[in-house]
Amino acid sequence: MSSATMSARLPARASTSAKRKGAKFVYIFGAGKADGRAEMKQLLGGKGANLAEMTNLGVPVPPGLTITTEVCRLFYEQGQRWPAGLEQELREKMAWLERTAKKGFGDFANPLLVSVRSGAAVSMPGMMDTILNLGLNEDTLRGLIKKTGNPRFAYDAYRRFIHMFSNVVLELDHKHFEQKLSAKRLKHKAATDAELPAEALKELVAEYKQLVRQGTGKEFPEDPMEQLRQAVNAVFSSWNNERAKIYRRLNNISGALGTAVNVQSMVFGNMGNRSLTGVCFTRDPGTGENVFYGEYLVNAQGEDVVAGIRTPKPVAQMQQEFPKSYKELYRIGKRLEKYFKQVQDLEFTVEEGTLYMLQARTGKSNARAAVAFATQFVEERLLSREQALLRVEPTQLDQLLHPTIDPKAKVRVIAKGLPASPGAATGKVVFTAARAVALTEESAERVILVREETSPEDIEGMAAAQGILTARGGMTSHAAVVGRGMGKCCVVGCSDITVREEEHHFEAAGVTVKELEPITLNGSTGEVMLGEVPLLQPHLSGSFERLLDWADRTRRLGIRANADTPQDAKVAREFGAEGIGLCRTEHMFFGEERLPVVREMILATDVAARKAALAKLLPFQKQDFKGLFEVMKGLPVTIRLLDPPLHEFLPNTPEDQERVSEQLHIDLRKLRETVESLHEFNPMLGHRGCRLGITYPEINEMQARAIFEAACELARDGVSLVPEVMVPLVGHPRELQIAKEHIDMVAKETMLRYKVKLKYLVGTMIEVPRAAIVADIIAKDAEFFSFGTNDLTQMAFGFSRDDIGKFLPHYLKQNILPADPFVKLDQEGVGAFIKLAIQKGRATRKGLKVGICGEHGGEPSSIDFCHRAGLDYVSCSPYRVPVARLAAAQAVLREKKQS
Repeated sequence: MSSATMSARLPARASTSAKRKGAKFVYIFGAGKADGRAEMKQLLGGKGANLAEMTNLGVPVPPGLTITTEVCRLFYEQGQRWPAGLEQELREKMAWLERTAKKGFGDFANPLLVSVRSGAAVSMPGMMDTILNLGLNEDTLRGLIKKTGNPRFAYDAYRRFIHMFSNVVLELDHKHFEQKLSAKRLKHKAATDAELPAEALKELVAEYKQLVRQGTGKEFPEDPMEQLRQAVNAVFSSWNNERAKIYRRLNNISGALGTAVNVQSMVFGNMGNRSLTGVCFTRDPGTGENVFYGEYLVNAQGEDVVAGIRTPKPVAQMQQEFPKSYKELYRIGKRLEKYFKQVQDLEFTVEEGTLYMLQARTGKSNARAAVAFATQFVEERLLSREQALLRVEPTQLDQLLHPTIDPKAKVRVIAKGLPASPGAATGKVVFTAARAVALTEESAERVILVREETSPEDIEGMAAAQGILTARGGMTSHAAVVGRGMGKCCVVGCSDITVREEEHHFEAAGVTVKELEPITLNGSTGEVMLGEVPLLQPHLSGSFERLLDWADRTRRLGIRANADTPQDAKVAREFGAEGIGLCRTEHMFFGEERLPVVREMILATDVAARKAALAKLLPFQKQDFKGLFEVMKGLPVTIRLLDPPLHEFLPNTPEDQERVSEQLHIDLRKLRETVESLHEFNPMLGHRGCRLGITYPEINEMQARAIFEAACELARDGVSLVPEVMVPLVGHPRELQIAKEHIDMVAKETMLRYKVKLKYLVGTMIEVPRAAIVADIIAKDAEFFSFGTNDLTQMAFGFSRDDIGKFLPHYLKQNILPADPFVKLDQEGVGAFIKLAIQKGRATRKGLKVGICGEHGGEPSSIDFCHRAGLDYVSCSPYRVPVARLAAAQAVLREKKQS
């Protein structure tokens, strides 16, 4: 029976709306002919576009067809029905595939089997579903056995098909099928599936069909065209399954139309010992080395490699086992790498000695490798420096700043697996993704997710965990690929451990590790260690420094750091910060020696007592500021005067109040009355920031004195510096004028006393919307603006940072907001306030220095906005400085492209 017969039996379930004139829904590829090309990713998906391009390049690709992403969009628009014209076009293209493959879809004597795979415009590995060996039924099975003379191969292909189809299309739990398979291996004493005899596989087919009957109340579908229709629908439906949506959210993928569907003639790596299947990268995606990297399995199908069912062999071993195939694979891989100017992630199959390429896409890698690839490609003259800068996602650089194991630490290694993603992580053991998410959200616990093997359903738990450990799987298994992409420390294929999920523990080297007990992973060596091991913070070197050097030569924005201690400042300098954009002086007040003095100041009943307490704080503050100035060696240091409300420094619990009462020799009743009197219903809008300086000018005076004494002492010693004093929460010009009068008075008096002339700046944070509106008046006194976008976002939206979590998920799900506005700057609303303030401020004070010091200063899309808005610098946490340096360079390059 051929497709002409079979396709005529397609059920009439398509939309009745007319097909648009000239619309094309199905594109072919293979056998030297392709309708598409690499540039058509939005229409054909990444997989379909690359299969077409490989065909155009003469690469051996099994023939097939791609149903476009446009069909997926129409499928959802029309109530999950096929658009008019698709059925007819699919019949025609399936007939072409039959002629090309010289086989018949549903033909009893010479059956054509196909794979059905998803393929979105943006690569989403492991996120959507694949079905292999589609087209098998009792009749075509007999034909396959007769044609190949290999009943074991035929039954193996059939049981795989039933398993995949039942899980993906019929939505039956794959666990039940795995249990049947495990029981069969146990019965036949087979270490792997490949050792099961044909008779055992035949029994499995019957048992799998019984599972389908029990689970659905129906027989397993026998009609190949009905199988194909259901598979196509399942792929479209997978675009909106929960794990696909989570993956898109975690990776900021938006605007994609949907997924394409690739129907491709099957080639078989499970036809015996001359057949194999594998996955490889043209360079190592973990280390960045320019070496061919990957894995393969003899007598297997592709899902075996990535699913971690069997432990594969390194691809380098193919040179000895299959030298001809390896040589051809290496040649094709390097050719594609040079053509696409990207490291390639390849899927391949060797069927009885003949190599076929099933997929080529841009290889996903960790940050270390991405940076290495970018610099290597420049050295090899495949890319310019500017192109290389655009190749690395700025947020990826966070991965390079992960800690490593302290070499001096005493460790107890209890197991060793494959080092799938470098770095180190320590945390409490959990055995399910749900538990990982719950613990991190409810109590901010650091956890390690331990699994027999991960699946796409574990994606959220993997994102929540500090590290991932699996007992099974290879370097291209789901855990390895996803872990590397997330930058998570990951150890896979750790056969030294036995995971007992239902009993909430794992065993290794005679040790039982229970849930919530700590372990440490070394993703660079594959070692699993008992307990919490000390970790070392990383530093920049090699290709990383080279890339950031190119970024520094390209960017316009200055990059500063938010740093409150000399140690923070030192880390910031090591990461390339060009100054401190925000020193939060209140953080200095929480030290063990200082907090009692701060409380004494707050509890003072008159100005004299308050000044006496502040005098005790002055040496501490001066030493802090001196340390910052010394580390920054003449670079700008912006010091924000006290910002939070005073109640934050006082004890809240009765027990703490009793302790403080005894410590400060203060009447307990009086202490409690003071705490109560300072209580505010909305402290973020209360008695804080510049309002404290209006009420208690002696606080500002002490802080200003500490700043200028520290600066004068260093200036006297020949250190060049320009302190920047920042007044927070200004909403009215007069607030700044009053604060500036006190600061100038203290500066003048201090410089006279030290006999030092010092240049300094006084500016303000723009974080109250009113300040943006009257920025032209504020700029008469402010010598710089720094946008405190955390508070500006809070006040612009009327959102509480502390409470937004209760409703933000609903806002994101219903597309009210594209992202958390406290993470990504709201360019439309908050951004308008920023632009207005810059425009008005610079109209008054030409050349007014403007920066940003909220958390947005380290977020790439926000940095891009800051570049376009004309800011002078961004300031972020020390560990985000490299991210900001690269993002600022990319902002320049994107602007160039658009001009």
